[in-house]
Amino acid sequence: MQSFEAQVSWQRGAQPFLDNRYSRAHAWHFDGGLTVPASSSPLSVPLPMSDPANVDPEEALVAAVSSCHMLFFLALAAKDGYVVDSYRDHARGTLDRNTEGRHAFTRITLRPAIAFAGAAPSAQALAALHHGAHERCYIANSIKAEVIVEEAL
Repeated sequence: MQSFEAQVSWQRGAQPFLDNRYSRAHAWHFDGGLTVPASSSPLSVPLPMSDPANVDPEEALVAAVSSCHMLFFLALAAKDGYVVDSYRDHARGTLDRNTEGRHAFTRITLRPAIAFAGAAPSAQALAALHHGAHERCYIANSIKAEVIVEEAL
């Protein structure tokens, strides 16, 4: 068993609170020393109470799924003898109502564009690499949303 930690901090300061017009800007602190400015999404909490320059939890979830998939894809590609020069993904999460009627991510679509040095895998081998990465990605295994891999446009 492994555990992972993050600290989240927010301060009200002199802002009013009970009128619900307080800032949702906060910070995520990670064990390596990185602090990430975070906020609610402006789609959930209107400006100026949210900060569109900060990462919101919805973006972070989509990025986490994409990153996890990529890391397992790279490991599997190397194991199979494929040299990856670059991997770029334009991932998109769809927030909708789930079967219980709650707002939830119902789909996360990954659109990786991958450049290989030397021989690239066949379409079938590429699909197998993505399938293997998806099967191993514990972030994708932890969520209910459907995760789809499409060709990059």
